[in-house]
Amino acid sequence: MISVTEQQLRRGRRGKLLRPFCRQAQVHPRGYSTLLQRVLTDFGAETAFGQVPVRVREHYGISVPTSAVRERTLQHAQAAWATSPPSTPSALADTVIAEMDGSLIPLLDNEPPPATTGNAPAPAPDRRRHKRLFWKEVRLCAAQAAGRVQAYYAATMDSVLAVGLAWEAVAARAGLGPPSRVHGVGDGAEWIADQFALRFGGQGRYLVDFYHVSEYLAAAAPHCGAGGSADWLTRQTERLKANQLEALLQDLAVHVEPAPTAAVGVVERARDEKSATPVRDCQRYLSKRRASLDYAGALARGLPIGSGLIESGHRHVVQARLKRAGAWWKPSTAKAMVALRVLRANGDWEHYWRPFPHHLNN
Repeated sequence: MISVTEQQLRRGRRGKLLRPFCRQAQVHPRGYSTLLQRVLTDFGAETAFGQVPVRVREHYGISVPTSAVRERTLQHAQAAWATSPPSTPSALADTVIAEMDGSLIPLLDNEPPPATTGNAPAPAPDRRRHKRLFWKEVRLCAAQAAGRVQAYYAATMDSVLAVGLAWEAVAARAGLGPPSRVHGVGDGAEWIADQFALRFGGQGRYLVDFYHVSEYLAAAAPHCGAGGSADWLTRQTERLKANQLEALLQDLAVHVEPAPTAAVGVVERARDEKSATPVRDCQRYLSKRRASLDYAGALARGLPIGSGLIESGHRHVVQARLKRAGAWWKPSTAKAMVALRVLRANGDWEHYWRPFPHHLNN
């Protein structure tokens, strides 16, 4: 008596095939195993899709098409976008460093081809001729407990409100609690300072990036130094670090240029990107941000006065993959890839793959 299973095995392609390996490996025929998908996504998150097959063949002896690399990486990037980070926050921190900034990435959008008239059949549209290239800002926020190595990131191409909420979430994950203090650092953009005040205003202070302020001083130095602009700049930066803002402003006031008319200002900017009134610009910039220049207080507590955390985050989280020469991204694809890069930077790679999302295993 032959069992049903043996009959099916004997019939082969004339009946239902049994694939014990596929069942054991949890992969569909012509599909990709969990480990292989992880390899493809790992390489695809770091380098151009077209370069991945060479690396896979070199390290694993497996040949895969570029289309499969792109499909699997983007599939898991979309899943990473919808994946919630681990709910367990870090241990409470005495001080959390919180930074935020924006970075432009290249995007493309395919516009519909122009409508045809008459009865002649419309030719097949060439999508390359109707693409629109543009740049869009990715807003990246970061939080790190003072004295700890791990930093946590969040990114969005949505509204300022959305990135503010994300900033709050990563700060909590970094260890922010009711007794914690928040040390915010960023450039002089008002939207960043406003979000800091909204999210953390009762628990800390916002500091304008020292090196960003120094750029204004450096632009004013040739007009104030009287042949010794380097010495003048050194003296004024030391005053900034010592919170001697009033002395600095008095020194600027001696050399401030007359206020230009609107017409003159437009002509100057059109001819030269540099401002025609660098001393006046520096004076106005510092006066407007008096409450965010406590460098002496930050240095005394061993806290950063520069926004190196977010600047390096933009380079290694966003730009290293999404700002490669010649690469343009669809908005939805870019959003998913940013989420995948953030997942890796936050140390959530293992959390995503264990347990593996089996609905993607095909």
